[in-house]
Amino acid sequence: MKNLLRLLPLFALTLAPLLAATDPALDSVRQADDARVAASLAADRAGLTAIYSDDLHYCHSSGLVNDKATLIDHLASGATKYSVIEYKERNFTTAGPGIVLMNGRCHVQVVSDGKASDLQLAFLAVWRNEAGTWRFLAWQSCKLP
Repeated sequence: MKNLLRLLPLFALTLAPLLAATDPALDSVRQADDARVAASLAADRAGLTAIYSDDLHYCHSSGLVNDKATLIDHLASGATKYSVIEYKERNFTTAGPGIVLMNGRCHVQVVSDGKASDLQLAFLAVWRNEAGTWRFLAWQSCKLP
């Protein structure tokens, strides 16, 4: 019995990631983010409009900040064109009711205003449940060496 009690914390630590991985809200946000990446790569105006929150605050690793309208315009017009968005690490954490944080590292290849960039980024993103739909609320990234 004493050995079992000693192993209980180990079992809890082992099972916690498995339980978090099956959280339906986190699974929904993961799927929404997969759709966001696909819409970004395809420059899909309708898809991005549906995924982005009206309150979007998107801070690029360059320091440029876009709202929903300007980011969608840049992507749909081809002024900004992503060819690669590949996650190296992507984690989801429930921060409170209706809020999920996503953080990690990614590789991005993008051409913006004629300038090509091949970037390794660390990022923090915020997803918000708006009337039953997960919407992309905020992004902030920084370049990694």
